[in-house]
Amino acid sequence: MSDTPENGAQPAQTPQVTSRIMAQYIRDMSFENILAQKGVSGDAQPEIQVQVNLDARKRSADNQFEVITKLNITSKTKDKGEPLFVLEVEYAGVFLVEGVPEEQMHPYLLIECPRMTFPFLRRIVSDVTRDGGFPPLNLETIDFLSLYRTELARRAEAEKAKVN
Repeated sequence: MSDTPENGAQPAQTPQVTSRIMAQYIRDMSFENILAQKGVSGDAQPEIQVQVNLDARKRSADNQFEVITKLNITSKTKDKGEPLFVLEVEYAGVFLVEGVPEEQMHPYLLIECPRMTFPFLRRIVSDVTRDGGFPPLNLETIDFLSLYRTELARRAEAEKAKVN
C-alpha cells in the first residue's frame, strides 16, 4: 500500500522546525539595595512588582536571531511603599531558527525563545537577590503567550486611537 494520493501527487511536506540556543548572556544588569543604603522604618514586608518586556532582532548570520528578555523588578514595603530594592536585567539569547514560516516567526521569537532562556534568567534573579542581602526571589513562570497576546491587543488599541 502506498502513501501517495490516488492522483499521484506527493503530499505536502511540513517543514521541520529546528531551534537551537547558540549563546545566552546578560546584556545589562543593575541591582540597587535601597534598604541597606537608607534603611526602612517599621515592618519590612515586601511587595514585589515585575515588569517584562521582550525584543527580538535578526542577526547578520542566516537564520540567527537575538531575543532579549528585560525584567524590571521593584520591591517595596507593603505598609508605607518604601523601596527595598530595584533589579533591572536584560538577558539575551542568540537562536538559530530554521523551518518556521515567515508569518509565524514573530510570535515564535517572542513566545518560544524566551521560554527556553527563562529558567536561566530565573536563576540569575534568585542569585542576585540572595547575594544582595535579601531572600532569593524565585520568579513564577511567565506566560509568554499571554504576554504576546496582551501586547498585540495594546498595539491594536494604539493604532485605533491614532486613526480616530
